[in-house]
Amino acid sequence: MEGPTPVSALIHAATMVTAGVFLILRCSPLFEYTPTILLVISIVGGMTAFFAATTGMLQHDLKKVIAYSTCSQLGYMVFACGISSYSVSIFHLMNHAFFKALLFLSAGSVIHALSDEQDMRKMGGLVRIIPYTYMMMFIGSLSLMGFPFFTGYYSKDVILEVAYAKYTISGDFSYWLGVISAFFTAFYSIRLVYLTFISNSNGYRSSLVKAHDAPLLMALPLGILCVGSIFVGYLFKDACIGMGTHFWGNAIFIHPNNYSYIDSEFIPTSIKLVPTIFSIFGALLAFVLNHFCYKALYTLKVEYK
Repeated sequence: MEGPTPVSALIHAATMVTAGVFLILRCSPLFEYTPTILLVISIVGGMTAFFAATTGMLQHDLKKVIAYSTCSQLGYMVFACGISSYSVSIFHLMNHAFFKALLFLSAGSVIHALSDEQDMRKMGGLVRIIPYTYMMMFIGSLSLMGFPFFTGYYSKDVILEVAYAKYTISGDFSYWLGVISAFFTAFYSIRLVYLTFISNSNGYRSSLVKAHDAPLLMALPLGILCVGSIFVGYLFKDACIGMGTHFWGNAIFIHPNNYSYIDSEFIPTSIKLVPTIFSIFGALLAFVLNHFCYKALYTLKVEYK
């Protein structure tokens, strides 16, 4: 993918790669009467979320980290469909479009500022040069990792709660893989922000001298997506998900035996807090390891090779 140009970023985040999830949603009347297929969907979705998140942790290309995080979030959407939580899945799809488009366009702003440099190992110290882009990417990363009260928090945590409330093997499998994936998501999100903006500069002097923050035409879409990445989840959660909403009408069908929204409200509070705790721990670990233990990380990687 040659992006992120504005068009490629928005297509990638909001429509193209999520088309398969939308197809599953619209075919819900078929899937609801095939429990075996639902089992397969939930297991494949959970494994996708996990494997894509672990892959994203080790990437050095700025765009690849964000692209693998997209794949991981698609895993969340798919296993939500596998546990018959279609409305939560499409709610996460909508929320994901905001913060992932923000991340892709912010990455485009960084790459543009550094004369088309994409390797995070050749960045660093950009918070002083392009502070607006830093703020946008940091907010997008917080929303991606499901930090409390950002847009991503209102859909990703509900997916995990509903998965736990299924009380089935596929539900528990998806829940725990989703929780571990949340840890990895927070890790590579903060790693991306740290290596790109906060660490000591490793870039070429010629690139840094010419670096500049996003002009108005680039800054305005980032600002709009930033507002969406903070508030959309809170504003639309009651309309999109839950038992009391008729927002989707007959567009989504859920068999009465597969409802688990009510059960998800009564699971232990500790279970509801686990994803948030894992996310915060992953974010702190990423900062500590990259700030204080970077030599140990380098040694570990060289010896492993």
